[in-house]
Amino acid sequence: MKALIVEDKEHIRKGLMQLLDDVGNGIMVIGECESVKEAVIVANSCKPDLVFLDINLVDGTGFDFLDRTGELHFKVIFITAYEEYALRALKIGAVDYLLKPVDAQELKIAIGKVTEQSVEAQQLKISTARSVFGNDDKVLILSLQDSFQLIDLKELMFCQSDKGYTTFHLGNGKQYLASKPLKEFEAQLLRNTFSRPHQSFIVNLKYIDRYDKSGTIHLKNGVRIPVSSRKKDSFLTRLFT
Repeated sequence: MKALIVEDKEHIRKGLMQLLDDVGNGIMVIGECESVKEAVIVANSCKPDLVFLDINLVDGTGFDFLDRTGELHFKVIFITAYEEYALRALKIGAVDYLLKPVDAQELKIAIGKVTEQSVEAQQLKISTARSVFGNDDKVLILSLQDSFQLIDLKELMFCQSDKGYTTFHLGNGKQYLASKPLKEFEAQLLRNTFSRPHQSFIVNLKYIDRYDKSGTIHLKNGVRIPVSSRKKDSFLTRLFT
């Protein structure tokens, strides 16, 4: 299997090449690149079977590289430092990835997994990860039991948690249940027009009709959401700014 390493740090590239020699698996490194521009040229000329791809490169992202080599037929293992933004995208997409510094055992596992799946199956997973990475402030992607559900944040009215599960209520009446607690979604939502007025609720401020000083939010569809005394000040600050 011919492999290309696309990583902007030389010591990571060299370390990965050494690990690949150590673990074997019949992988031959045919090139190493530090930029999107260079990697596109090498990939088009050498046509690798597998690409070890860094997320953040000197002149763009690993996804930019994939956009520009869309006609090629290769598999991908991402390489990333621990960055919540990129890592969350990869996890949601169920894409194979390695954390820096690369561990030999994790490398063997990733190679085994990527070898067993088709390029087409992996491309579908990567497109899901890309949608998260590229639209982090616009779209929420829920990993449901049998599918990935894309939610336009402009359509999300509120979320309600219960015993480790979170229900997402949309303006069109649809509801989706995710098997994760509310805190897993809080960071992304609070970067947008949302507030957490209660431990069990996150609400879209754009859907609020009125707020009773007694501590109750009235949404435009008639739903009432409590405001806890502990979160009242932060909610009101968010509401009026």
